[in-house]
Amino acid sequence: MLPTIAIVGRPNVGKSTLFNRLVGKKLALVDDQPGVTRDRREGQASLLGVDFTIIDTAGYEDEDPQTLPGRMRMQTQAAVENADVALFVVDARAGITPLDEEIARWLREGDAPVVLMANKAEGKAGDDGVMEAFSLGLGDPIPFSAEHGQGLADLFQALLPYIDREEEEEEGEPDEADLESAPLKLAIVGRPNAGKSTLINRLLGENRLLTGPEAGITRDSIAVDWTWTSPDGDERPVRLIDTAGMRKRAKVQDKLEKLAVSDGLNAVNFAEVVVLLLDSTRGLEAQDLRIADKVLEEGRALVIALNKWDTVDNGSALYQGIKQALSDGLAQIRGVPIMTVSAATGKGLDDLIRVAFDTRTAWSQRVSTGILNRWFERALEANPPPAPGGKRIKLRYITQNKTRPPTFVLFGTRLDELPESYRRYLVNGIRKELGFGAVPVRLTLRSAKNPYANK
Repeated sequence: MLPTIAIVGRPNVGKSTLFNRLVGKKLALVDDQPGVTRDRREGQASLLGVDFTIIDTAGYEDEDPQTLPGRMRMQTQAAVENADVALFVVDARAGITPLDEEIARWLREGDAPVVLMANKAEGKAGDDGVMEAFSLGLGDPIPFSAEHGQGLADLFQALLPYIDREEEEEEGEPDEADLESAPLKLAIVGRPNAGKSTLINRLLGENRLLTGPEAGITRDSIAVDWTWTSPDGDERPVRLIDTAGMRKRAKVQDKLEKLAVSDGLNAVNFAEVVVLLLDSTRGLEAQDLRIADKVLEEGRALVIALNKWDTVDNGSALYQGIKQALSDGLAQIRGVPIMTVSAATGKGLDDLIRVAFDTRTAWSQRVSTGILNRWFERALEANPPPAPGGKRIKLRYITQNKTRPPTFVLFGTRLDELPESYRRYLVNGIRKELGFGAVPVRLTLRSAKNPYANK
């Protein structure tokens, strides 16, 4: 069940306009004439990535319960009693009226938490009404404009303690139990003759895929369902995807090879975790970095496997050399798991699959907005954002709006001047301190829009 917010207030203060703003659609009728809304209307709303149920109620009027306005008031009271929080809306331009004071007394006597909003506060005309709203005894009023969407960040901060539920999962995202039982979609990619098909055959325990010394045998992306039995005896489903070897584009002349490489790139899009298989006997080449970059660009979780490790001499030095070359060649690859395996002997393959499952878990996880913003406050305190030209960049809130890959939205002002280095600082902090490891993390910036800036 999503948390529930009931919008209350006297007629014609903009409750339905606010309702439409939060649900993102014009579901509620809006007109200058008071009393348009009569029944309770529910909608699914989202505010900076946090989902909740919003209820638009009829304007509260002090009338006999047997009359139509009185029965409408009873509906409003019922909505508030069943809500997690009441959003009390007053009209900043009209100021506080006796009916506003009556509603405030009723809300103070109830059990529901109350957030006070002074609507129609755009421009200077609403300043006096915002100040008057302090007299209602319901805390600091939030200056807001439902018509223009001003004040969303302040509303988010005020509602957050009541609508952030750590146990809630975004609709459509797998919970932990679903993730455990769902097949791991695992694609194996790399340059020709790295041993991709041989590795899958070794996992399956049969010669399911054609292999040989010739490079480029595999053309189609082949998906095979398989059950991995861990060393502990747990059985977990895996969907293995073998792909064609990916050579440098300039070297790909044959039409069939072009189609095969394109098919392999499409397979990456459908995978959850991608294993980039390197031939240890050939070291790291620029094409390996291009493939890794493509995987991360698509938002897939990446694991690097050094194949043919059974044939390597002085493995420790080679491992450190490849690790350093990967780090130097592609900044976003730092921290990606690097495994040593042998498709010929099967050595290291159980560890590879285990790491792939762990990586998918990190790639799929959601951090509650509360935990995220507590980390965010610590990050800002430890390293405040710069002030280009002496003007401070204000970072206000951060929220995770999706997973797979983990995607975050940062809300603030003057974000167009935020240096890329500070953005990397935040992304690295998310990975390190919130348990995302080396999976690709996306951070988008969203500044408040002032509709009066050009007027």
